Amino acid sequence: MFTELNSILNTSPDSFTQGEFILVSDRQSDASFLIHHFLSFYLRARCKVCFLGLAQSFCHYGAVSQRLGVSLTQAKEKGQLVFFEGLKECLSVLLPKENNAESGAMNFLRDPPVGLRSLYEFVRSSVIGSGSMEEGAEQWGPNVLLVDDLSVLLSLGVDVGAVLDFSHYCRALVCSQIQGNMVMLVRCNEEEDDDDGDEGSEVLLKGLIHQCNLNLHVQGLPTGYCKDIHGQMEVCWKRRQGDAPHMQKNLFQYKVHDKGASFFARGTSSAVL
Repeated sequence: MFTELNSILNTSPDSFTQGEFILVSDRQSDASFLIHHFLSFYLRARCKVCFLGLAQSFCHYGAVSQRLGVSLTQAKEKGQLVFFEGLKECLSVLLPKENNAESGAMNFLRDPPVGLRSLYEFVRSSVIGSGSMEEGAEQWGPNVLLVDDLSVLLSLGVDVGAVLDFSHYCRALVCSQIQGNMVMLVRCNEEEDDDDGDEGSEVLLKGLIHQCNLNLHVQGLPTGYCKDIHGQMEVCWKRRQGDAPHMQKNLFQYKVHDKGASFFARGTSSAVL
């Protein structure tokens, strides 16, 4: 959890807005450190977290979270974390074995026309099912859905329209119906060509920006590599003033450390002063 980012967003584990869809996006940079921030943030806030880990293994997320002071293994054992390991699920579908127990959430790999309905049903059962508390079970705060990263679905052959439908239904369920929070990561290709892959990622990004309440867009420095400044992050809030929507944007630079990240206004890093 990054305390400087909490200050920028005016939030903390003890006080945060419910019903928000936070979109994390990147271009020519890697915004995955923000997913690790929000994972540790919501676990510290005692939220019930459903995490669709499509890009990395549980061991990877666990190792990074350990450095941030959070144990994913303990969170799973206590029932606070529901982790979906997309890499293993893909392997179970593509290379089925007798002893492999698959959830069926990645059935679109075997039967593309079914789309992402099974994956949505997994999310729905994870967040709705947590509402029925067993006697003596520990009580958790609001439900949170994290997805890392949505672009993987495009790489697996899912149509961009189906991915946008999936995010829309998840938002309606998590943010509106049960007043939880949702955080999704999407990646943009480094170079904008005319091939379908690049066009799909751009359409996906624009569609998600339209849906979200807050967009954290990470990109490389326009001046190129710098060892003391790893990139810049544009923070875009979407709020309403009267009947009209209003967008507020701020630009920060950042540096990622082994156990966190530093954020500062553009041009105020000690490296350039």
